[in-house]
Amino acid sequence: MSKTWLITGVSSGFGLEMTKQLLDSGNTVVGTVRNKQKVQSLIEKYPDTFDCVMLDVTDTTAIKSVVDTAFQRHGKIDVIVSNAGYGLFGAAEELSEDEINHIIATNLTGSIMLIKNSIPYLRKQGDGRIIQISSYGGQVAYPANSMYHATKFGIEGFCESVAQEVAPFNIGITIVEPGGARTEFRYGSAKVAKLTPEYEHCHGFLNMLDKTKGLAVGDPAKMAERMIESAEKFPAPLRMVLGSQALDATITRLKERIADYETQGETAASTDIKE
Repeated sequence: MSKTWLITGVSSGFGLEMTKQLLDSGNTVVGTVRNKQKVQSLIEKYPDTFDCVMLDVTDTTAIKSVVDTAFQRHGKIDVIVSNAGYGLFGAAEELSEDEINHIIATNLTGSIMLIKNSIPYLRKQGDGRIIQISSYGGQVAYPANSMYHATKFGIEGFCESVAQEVAPFNIGITIVEPGGARTEFRYGSAKVAKLTPEYEHCHGFLNMLDKTKGLAVGDPAKMAERMIESAEKFPAPLRMVLGSQALDATITRLKERIADYETQGETAASTDIKE
């Protein structure tokens, strides 16, 4: 049975791959872009099922307008995919205030406002699924990626809380945590701060962004398939890690975190009021 999806950032990466697969299988996609030329072939190929909409997710007023119009035009949206985002590399001291503000507005505030504005419609229609594209970087942090981690750790906390709020309305939320993939995220859209020699020890990410130094192992098409399949799972999985390296790194970091917490029992209890 075909469904209607609303996906942000469909001109490249996971958004584009999901859109192509969904349209090929007979679904309708409301897809947002900042440049329609990048998806002109899809507009021409699927004039009846691809509703391409201009949107910069840093514009919160425009987000509300896009969501309102999509639900009014299509009657029902089955799946909301918050995908638009990018990576910003550089040590904290190397980042400009504008760079910090922009990635927060894009990756965090934009995602929050998309979900917030969609919930009333999903609640009234009695069901729906929200897929938030995060990263295993929402659980595992590395140097020179602090603001990207800040936005992904932040949106994961938001979604984990909201998932509990909307569960009684038959709305499921899944946080997708992909590992490295061969998309424009690494090889096109990633932004790098003005680097300084003082933090040269943190600049190993430059090798990751260089195609000539080796490509990521993740297959974007397969990852998109798993994301699409997750919308048919009940109950909705809260988190879904994609990529064996990402899963290994996440499990390792969580074990380290738990081990650290388990050493703190005496200190934690020492602050309780004893009646």
